[in-house]
Amino acid sequence: MKKIYIAGPDVFEKDSIQIGKKLVQLCTEYGYEGLYPLDNVVDFSQEKQKIAQDIFQANVAMIQKADIVIANLNQFRGKEADSGTVWECGFAYGLGKKVYGYMNKKQDYIESFLKEEKFATSDGFVDENGLFIEDFAYPINLMLACSMKIVEGDFETLLQELKEE
Repeated sequence: MKKIYIAGPDVFEKDSIQIGKKLVQLCTEYGYEGLYPLDNVVDFSQEKQKIAQDIFQANVAMIQKADIVIANLNQFRGKEADSGTVWECGFAYGLGKKVYGYMNKKQDYIESFLKEEKFATSDGFVDENGLFIEDFAYPINLMLACSMKIVEGDFETLLQELKEE
């Protein structure tokens, strides 16, 4: 049975344990073993940086065991995906794992900026800080978009597509 590492900012939700159980159950229903980061056992009685290191090492080990990584790439605290999730995707890709992402709304990244947040120049659009806005007809930074398949929908939508491959 192939193992799926479940990446994403869902671990920050108030009901993150229940979310993880649901996602792992969906993996089982589709014939996979789900690996959810909060299933790792970590001693939270230690100093904060030791806890952080333990979480990091446990998640790295889980990704190494996985055959596939499925990432929630929805915007998190801004216009980009969660930075930890992005790191996990890059690490998995570097290990040669299959990496997939899902987004509630798959639109060109530049379209996530409101009219008042982007300004036209002769070379393209810039943001309020004068920095160019990536415009390659992908819903997310090209380094992620070119390294994985991204679907519009949710975790189960992606599992359905995996079954059809």
